[in-house]
Amino acid sequence: MADKTALVPIADGSEEIEAVTIIDTLRRAGIHVFVASVSRLQITASRGVKLEADGLITEVIAREFDVIAIPGGMPGATHLSENAALNQLIREQNQASRLIAAICAAPVVVLKPLGILAGRKATAHPGLSDQLEDTSAVTERVVHDGHILTSRGPGTALEFSLTIVRLLLGADAAAKVAEPMLLPPGVKF
Repeated sequence: MADKTALVPIADGSEEIEAVTIIDTLRRAGIHVFVASVSRLQITASRGVKLEADGLITEVIAREFDVIAIPGGMPGATHLSENAALNQLIREQNQASRLIAAICAAPVVVLKPLGILAGRKATAHPGLSDQLEDTSAVTERVVHDGHILTSRGPGTALEFSLTIVRLLLGADAAAKVAEPMLLPPGVKF
């Protein structure tokens, strides 16, 4: 299996369930995850949980990743959207048609202003999903359109993360990661 890499950007106010679920699930699958803060190594997430990044976003500006997986949370998504280095990485990821995954507020707050969602089906947190250009899929838990993956919020974070694993490593790898997690029947990824 080829080594796959993931960038998970975080900021003060990022949604901790989403961030940790993405990081943990991808690492369980053997994906090399780099957690990059846009401000300082230790951030305070949206519910007061302290998270420590592997490094700063400026350390990875010249790197390519198989996926950039963006947690939501407010004001975390706003802080991420205001970071020029992260925006550059996301634009380059999009131009190369490499996987971009965003959950909760991130599809609307981070991806939409960059034009990443133009002409694509997507979903987001219900409080923001009416701001999407195409609202035909907003009630779906996880939406995959081309190289863009979106999801709704903390309660969909595991499905979202397992879908990233499936897209990068295949259905068997995703099922192998999911099995010991004891997901309820019918969970799709």
